[in-house]
Amino acid sequence: MKPAFVLVFAILLTILTACEIEGGVTPESSLEALPLPSVAVEQQSPVAQSEVGIRIGLLEEPDDLLPFHDDVADQRASAPITELLFPSPLLELNYAYTTTGVLERIPSLENGDVDLLSTDVYLDATGMITTTETEVVTQMEQIAVTYRWNPDLVWSDGTPVTADDSVFAYELSREAAFGGDVTSRLALIERYEKIDAHTTRAVLYPDYTDPAYIKTFWTPLPRHLLQDEDPLTISQSDFAMQPVGYGPYMIERREEGGVRLARNPYYPDPQPSFAMVTFVFAPGVDAMRAVMLKGGLDLAVADQVMPEQIEFLERDRRNGLIDVAYVPSPIWEHLDFNLDVPLLQDIRVRRAIAYAVDRQGMADELFAGRTPVLDSWILSDQWASAPPDQITRYEYAPERAHELLDEAGFIDGDGDGIREWEGMPLQLRLLTTEGSPIRIAVAEHIQADIRSVGIDVIIDAIPAQDLYLLDGPLFRRDFEMVLFAWIAGADPRGWELWSCAGVPGQLNNWTGNNFPGWCFYEADQSIRVATTSMDHDERKAAYLRQQQLFTQELPSLPLFQRLSIIMNGSALHDLEPDPSAPITWNIVEWSQSR
Repeated sequence: MKPAFVLVFAILLTILTACEIEGGVTPESSLEALPLPSVAVEQQSPVAQSEVGIRIGLLEEPDDLLPFHDDVADQRASAPITELLFPSPLLELNYAYTTTGVLERIPSLENGDVDLLSTDVYLDATGMITTTETEVVTQMEQIAVTYRWNPDLVWSDGTPVTADDSVFAYELSREAAFGGDVTSRLALIERYEKIDAHTTRAVLYPDYTDPAYIKTFWTPLPRHLLQDEDPLTISQSDFAMQPVGYGPYMIERREEGGVRLARNPYYPDPQPSFAMVTFVFAPGVDAMRAVMLKGGLDLAVADQVMPEQIEFLERDRRNGLIDVAYVPSPIWEHLDFNLDVPLLQDIRVRRAIAYAVDRQGMADELFAGRTPVLDSWILSDQWASAPPDQITRYEYAPERAHELLDEAGFIDGDGDGIREWEGMPLQLRLLTTEGSPIRIAVAEHIQADIRSVGIDVIIDAIPAQDLYLLDGPLFRRDFEMVLFAWIAGADPRGWELWSCAGVPGQLNNWTGNNFPGWCFYEADQSIRVATTSMDHDERKAAYLRQQQLFTQELPSLPLFQRLSIIMNGSALHDLEPDPSAPITWNIVEWSQSR
């Protein structure tokens, strides 16, 4: 017989699946309120109602609950849970870094925790650094970052957290397949070492000043529990599914469709108000809304919401049934042009497309005007964002698009609405991903807008995993235009996106994310300074110049940020939704009225 906990989740998911109705279900629906999984487990001993906890709905069930992730998308999906088990040593909050109490302070040059060392290195015949002894020795700067761990941290099994656990996580990461984020950090670090019982230090490779140096810490993993585990299978281990952490909560039970957490009794004050937190994985926004309206969820979070769903959510909000918060997401859509395509090498064509695409109209229709249209690849809330009056902007102006295409010599000779080029209809193919209603809606808007000025657009939608394969059309640059999204972080970075070295090709083994193939000398120099200088003002000036050139040359057309929604019952208070941080980042401050 299945445990009661499993049965409750099975019932919950059955009901949720049955609720996939266009626009959601109304408050008058016959859907019954759902029981709390946390009080249905094998008739446990009585628990006061105030101690029952809260229930949170999420759309994606993470593969594992480790604090290391394949990429930013994977991290974003699991972060509401992992932040309660392994609070981020440095949390990205409102596109900046803040401490969570795991580290005693943020390392910086000012407080002495970031140091510039001088070290001797050997150079080969081409002037490159080599580990082989040569006759050419020079001195280079080397960044060292000191991390001071909170001595009061305790694993949820009662064992103190020490610097050894952070060093162990580093050692394990060198052998385990934890994904691209870990691989990128390992590529920066020459060594990671213990200084004392609660202090570690990362020493980067010489002459390597990537802005990611601030996050070269290693979130601790319990050496006493994992030291005998096979690193190659750790991601699929029982520990990965139900890890022991040091955060305010620990896993009480995990079954298919849900995870239940209980307070970590060893977590230092302040303790969270809720004895338990239950996460339920739902098949869609409509389903979560339906269950919330009947009292089955206290909170629900989604990164994708359709226009009709916003309409229903707003009605619920006006009727006082739920509270709804809308947060512009760090996920931002963009249209890349392949600059190897002869037609798109003409800057007048790229600019005509930019003027033809009604980005504001799209944002208004898809997100009810609650998310901003972008003028550059750096979001307006990021510290390096360029002032709008200092870059080239492309307001919706189809008449200007017509002028540019006429000037370029593309004329509709037969009157069918499509211009001709070398005797053939002017046509471009737009590559994007299938399976996302929002992505397809955006692609169709772009198609219609560009066609209205005389360029035919054919949409090719392929599975997302096929688009991002290392030998797929993005990295092999086998496309004309492509529509997909990036996820912004606390630091804009951008070297991978816009440097000449970031253009995927045979010379760099098809790595880098400069998919348009934009290699513009001054812009390349600017992005190098922006991503290597240790001087904040110098970096900001370099980012400004790069964005000025980017918006002039237009290798890519930024569209808009996506919209995240947070639904919660009016009894839940003190939530602080943030574009960068998971919704649970300040759970110790939450309260609930009864």
